[in-house]
Amino acid sequence: MKKIIIFLITITFFAACSKNAVTGRNQLSLLPESQLQEMAVTEYQSFLSKSNVVSTSTNKDAEMVRRVGSRIATAITEYYTKQGKGEVLNGYKWEFNLVDNKEVNAWCMPGGKVVVYTGLLPVTQNEAALAVVLGHEITHAVARHGNERMSQEMLTQGLGSLLDVATANNPKVNGIFNTVYGPGSQLGYALPNSRSQEYEADHYGLIFSAMAGYNPREAVSFWERMAAASGGQKPPEILSTHPADANRIQKIKGYMDEALKYYKPVNK
Repeated sequence: MKKIIIFLITITFFAACSKNAVTGRNQLSLLPESQLQEMAVTEYQSFLSKSNVVSTSTNKDAEMVRRVGSRIATAITEYYTKQGKGEVLNGYKWEFNLVDNKEVNAWCMPGGKVVVYTGLLPVTQNEAALAVVLGHEITHAVARHGNERMSQEMLTQGLGSLLDVATANNPKVNGIFNTVYGPGSQLGYALPNSRSQEYEADHYGLIFSAMAGYNPREAVSFWERMAAASGGQKPPEILSTHPADANRIQKIKGYMDEALKYYKPVNK
């Protein structure tokens, strides 16, 4: 029986692998993107209803978040469309909200549901750095990193059958979704892969922010400020889902020449 289970899991793994439209990397995707987007809408609305959302009509920071996010969304749409892969963004209905919260954080759910915390803004300090963050977080969504992480966790829990995947109200599937996409949450079961996703988000997020008209060079200064803000309290890279600050900055410098090819400053 154990051999049969292993065989079925292996077949499921290879059958569910697909090549990412931009990165070219094979990813495990057990869940349809449309299902994740539906779950994201529910979770996003629930989060906003319990949070202090800052109004774009009365607050310049909230308006800045909306403006920067919208420009990056336009850049991403242009990027995929030019490659004949516009279907990647099917179902996306972008929303950008600033929430009054002291955490240094931002995130994007499937379908383009984005939140920035006010605690991030003293570290970003300017629009270009905010664009770096939003480009990074949005890349996680459009590159379907969350689907990949959920699929990996589903396999570890034995939830690889078509019945499990097709059941939107499966409490275990919903629990995994909340673990992956819940604000501030992180799964630690696949750390090296998670760091790989972080580097992909850095790489393409830099390109998207540059396409949106923001200087990608600001990324280095921003991540240096993030490193300083952590006060050396981050765990060693081997124990973290995120790269060590020095490694991340080095990688970003390596992406810079490519990103600069897309950079065309625009008027605010």
